[in-house]
Amino acid sequence: MFESYNDVVSVEELMKMLHIGKSSAYSILQNNQIKHVKVGKKYIIPKKSVISFLEGICYNEPQIINGGLNLNMRGETL
Repeated sequence: MFESYNDVVSVEELMKMLHIGKSSAYSILQNNQIKHVKVGKKYIIPKKSVISFLEGICYNEPQIINGGLNLNMRGETL
């Protein structure tokens, strides 16, 4: 999964990986739903954290994103 991405991704890459907008991406990060490190204003996001986030959704661990996107994969579409 996500073989074309480096081991550490940017916010822009996170947006592409999850097919979400900027506000949703920052909301996920600010709510610590994806493990990351913030250095100054820059987010350093391990690709493994993005995969873990998706696996959590797929195994019915609901994730709420303040940007209005509810990633609850209990048979529902995004």
